Amino acid sequence: MLKRVFMTLLTLLSIVGAAATLTGCNTMEGAGKDVQQAGQAIKNEANERR
Repeated sequence: MLKRVFMTLLTLLSIVGAAATLTGCNTMEGAGKDVQQAGQAIKNEANERR
């Protein structure tokens, strides 16, 4: 009985951990794209001011 509860808990924690990791990767990818777009806008503005 205790072994079954432990395995169920371990499985649940593994699924939650994997989901959190995948969500974190997507969030960081989006943040990277936002920073890249901001950098491009600054670069374009600097080129226009020359």
